[in-house]
Amino acid sequence: MHTLSYKIINSITIYRIIAAPLLSYLAFIKNQDVFKWLLLLSFFTDLIDGYLTRRFKATSILGSKLDSIGDDLTIIAAIIGVIIFKYQFIIEEIIPLGILLGLFIVQNVLAFVRYRKMTNFHTYLAKIAAILQGSFFILLFFFTQPIYILFYVAAIITGLNLIEEIIMIFMLPKWKANVKGIYWVLKRKKNK
Repeated sequence: MHTLSYKIINSITIYRIIAAPLLSYLAFIKNQDVFKWLLLLSFFTDLIDGYLTRRFKATSILGSKLDSIGDDLTIIAAIIGVIIFKYQFIIEEIIPLGILLGLFIVQNVLAFVRYRKMTNFHTYLAKIAAILQGSFFILLFFFTQPIYILFYVAAIITGLNLIEEIIMIFMLPKWKANVKGIYWVLKRKKNK
């Protein structure tokens, strides 16, 4: 059963990886109607594969890497959609978006320098940030006006998550997947 679970869950994750270029293409040809529904489906499959992974205890290093790639590609496709369909929003919110981009770049550069790969920590803050980001992006394309309070909450949580992951890169000498957060890293070090 575990092998089947891994295959099903990884297939759902791979869907997001395959859908991201299609989402980007739909944005470039300015087909917002199909784009928003496919984006909704991509974010929904992210919830599904996460739920199934926990439900069947089907965690794996490959699955963790695929999930992170799928998450990043989906967010990139959503950002491309925002640039093309909601450019004015980017102009209005350039400062918080620039800060988040800077933190994201720092976090990834540090991870590649230290581990030669992405972090794939999947912390609790990362999971909350992903839900908030997905909710914001979906609602941004389904409504005429952005829901600013949701944007600011998502931005703050995303920023805190990126800062937490930067700190954890310095705390963890070796790469680990599925680390819950700084508290659990410290707790594990204390118990050694």
